[in-house]
Amino acid sequence: MEVFLDIVRQFDYGVLVQISEHLRGGFSDTVWKVISSLGNGGALWIVLAVVLLFFRKTRRAGAAMLVALLIGLLVGNVLIKQLVMRPRPFVSHADLIPLLDPGDQWSFPSAHTLSSFAAAAALCFFHRKSGLLACVAAALIGFSRLYACVHYPTDVAAGMLLGILCGLTAGWLTDRIADRIHTIRLRKGA
Repeated sequence: MEVFLDIVRQFDYGVLVQISEHLRGGFSDTVWKVISSLGNGGALWIVLAVVLLFFRKTRRAGAAMLVALLIGLLVGNVLIKQLVMRPRPFVSHADLIPLLDPGDQWSFPSAHTLSSFAAAAALCFFHRKSGLLACVAAALIGFSRLYACVHYPTDVAAGMLLGILCGLTAGWLTDRIADRIHTIRLRKGA
C-alpha cells in the first residue's frame, strides 16, 4: 500500500511541477485566477441556480443545484476535509508557489471542483445540453486549482467524482420530492 501511495504522491507532485514549469506565466496566470475565482464559495453556481428557480421549466434544476451544493459542502468541507487534513501542495513542496490564497489549509478534496461538478451534474440531470456546458466550466475551474498549485490532481479528481455523485443524488431527490408535491397538489385540487 505504501508503494502505491508513493506512486500517487510522485504523480501528484510531477503534474504540478509540469504545470508550473511549462504553462504558468504572463496573461494566462490572470485568466486562470479569474476562472478559479468563479468557484469561490460556489458563487457562480448559486447565482445560476437562483436564476433557474425563476422559470418553471428550469425550477427543478435550480433546486437540485442548491441541494447538490449543500450536500457537497457537508460531505466535502465539513466531513472529508476535516478527516483527511491533507496539507496544500505549496505547504509540502516549497518549490510550488501558489498563485492565490486557497482560503483554508486543507487540500483534499478540492471544494471548488466538488461544488462545480455537483451543480453541473444536478443541472445535467434535468437539462443535458446546458448541463454538459456547465461540466466544461466545472472542468476549467478544477484545472485552475492545479494551475494555481493549491490542489493536487487527486484532490481535483476526488472533488469531481464526489461532486458528480452529490449532483446526481440531489437531482434524484429533488425530482422525487417535486413529483410528490405535484401529486399532493393534484389531490387537493380534485
